[in-house]
Amino acid sequence: MNDRILHWEGCNNVRDLGGLRTVDGRVTRLGALIRGDTPQRLTPAGWEALHAYGVRTIIRLLTHGMDETEWDFTPPYADITLVQAPIEDFTDREFLEKWVVTELWGTPLYFADALRRWPERHAAVVSAVARAQPGGVLFHCIRGYDRTGIIAFLLLALAGVTPEKIVTDYELSVDPSREELLARYNTSVRQSIIDTLAGFDFDEYLHAGGVSPQEIAAVRQRMLGDAANK
Repeated sequence: MNDRILHWEGCNNVRDLGGLRTVDGRVTRLGALIRGDTPQRLTPAGWEALHAYGVRTIIRLLTHGMDETEWDFTPPYADITLVQAPIEDFTDREFLEKWVVTELWGTPLYFADALRRWPERHAAVVSAVARAQPGGVLFHCIRGYDRTGIIAFLLLALAGVTPEKIVTDYELSVDPSREELLARYNTSVRQSIIDTLAGFDFDEYLHAGGVSPQEIAAVRQRMLGDAANK
């Protein structure tokens, strides 16, 4: 677990998605995919640590219709590619009323509905991971909790990581009010994620969203290495 928590000066919630066991006994690769809060906060030493860790692609998870220009940044290294990926839509008033106004947007209870509404947007992130240049891929939002959480959920499930490990990873982004809020709706972080995973065909979902079988295989290869073919 300590190998997964990354200390990049300026950021507070960065971790590697490697070292997690899958349902068939494989383990995800360290250095392949990293989740985090916005690199806009990184100090020069933090950027140096990110680059030294091998990150060569950064995927910025945005929300269409929400002003996030204050979090804009330009990587200080020419060999890092920045990808903009709006995975949600604040012009969807039903979504705002159901999830943002209630503050449930900050919990995994909204995952299933977001995935249903925007398969093409979420699929585009997976395609971006598949097409990324060699090196690590960092995907992030502002806090590294919610938008980052749903993409981490999707990628870990695609790799076959056990539900228990998916829940544990999400819970590492500590939010003291999250469980209290979910308790009012007679659920919990653990139950919300388990319910979303149940019966969800991730390959079919991503294929319908525009991800090719070759791209799905490429993401699994990136996450699992040679073990993806076993």
